[in-house]
Amino acid sequence: MTNPRLALLHPYPFERWRELTSDIRPPTHLAPIGLGIGEPRHKTPALIEEALVQALPALSGYPATAGEPALREAVAGWVKRRYGVTLNPATQVLPVNGSREALFAFAQVAIDDTKPAATVVCPNPFYQIYEGAALLGGALPHYVASDAARNFAADWESVPADVWARTQLLYVCSPGNPTGAVMPLAEWKHLFELSDRHGFVIASDECYSEIYFRDEPPLGSLEAAKALGRDDFRNLIAFTSLSKRSNVPGLRSGFVAGDARWIKPFLLYRTYHGSAMSGLVQRASIAAWGDEAHVAANRELYRAKFAEVTPILAGVLDVKLPDAAFYLWAGVPAVCKGDEIAYARGLLAQYNVAVLPGRLLARESGGRPNPGAGRIRMALVATPAECREAALRIVAYSQELTRRPRT
Repeated sequence: MTNPRLALLHPYPFERWRELTSDIRPPTHLAPIGLGIGEPRHKTPALIEEALVQALPALSGYPATAGEPALREAVAGWVKRRYGVTLNPATQVLPVNGSREALFAFAQVAIDDTKPAATVVCPNPFYQIYEGAALLGGALPHYVASDAARNFAADWESVPADVWARTQLLYVCSPGNPTGAVMPLAEWKHLFELSDRHGFVIASDECYSEIYFRDEPPLGSLEAAKALGRDDFRNLIAFTSLSKRSNVPGLRSGFVAGDARWIKPFLLYRTYHGSAMSGLVQRASIAAWGDEAHVAANRELYRAKFAEVTPILAGVLDVKLPDAAFYLWAGVPAVCKGDEIAYARGLLAQYNVAVLPGRLLARESGGRPNPGAGRIRMALVATPAECREAALRIVAYSQELTRRPRT
């Protein structure tokens, strides 16, 4: 017998997409270009690689789940420099093996499945880990409607009062995946007020915080809490990762920070779960959090790609420069009649460019249609030359669709 809750899980978006394209044989004369998976492909900074090598002696000992004091202090130092927020490294910071692992695990601490209809609220479209964490924790996911007119910002007002009343955990993502939208201070104020009223904890996924296109960096949840006088960060935990910031997705390194009342039980859970971060990874992470030069250089690479590619695509798709993150969330041509799956299949079959259909990242809910329908997500993680070539192929394909006689 297996855990019956496993049967509640939806196929992961990339697995579902592989199934939907298993019959396609892309043209071999065109080099494949993958824009579907949000996996950073820029070079890992040398200072991180060197720190890993120098830390090899750490293999001889078991790492502590709470992490080395030096790592927690490095994280607290980065938060202070980035957000102007002071954290207690001993009680308000905890290293984790990447934000994905922590976002899932935290739900197992926050959810009390003995309560009737325990609920986890999340945006829609969303990162599928939120849904899986809720279901395996014994809770009901509630998908918040999004407003396309406001860059797919979550419509928190659409959540019924009885849903808020039984909510135990709220996932938010800012900058958002897949839209790149950043939550303003007024939105944070509203969510904090709801949290105070109903007692739920907020898990803020901020793994894209260091890839942005305006001069001002995105507002973070801890920063918002401080600005609103919530210096204890009550019922707030922020999740941050080095993967996108420092181009080390294979390092699996990040941290959580915020309300010490939640950090303590999360540490207890992780101690039993065996989630201690390798000593090698800890030393490399200290080097990464202490350096901003490689982060600025990384950001400029993305800015240059988006500045070149977005105008090219805007001629055939409904797309614009996002606030942040490395995704373009684009509407397919009108001739496709909202069928982004057919559009993405044709693009792969004829031009060997992989994108991710939007409806695989969202759900139908509350009588409303899937908010991802008619849109595709493109991760501009490839080289500048590959991203430009992909954009030109997308233009050619879209123009070809428009010229075809309608039946």
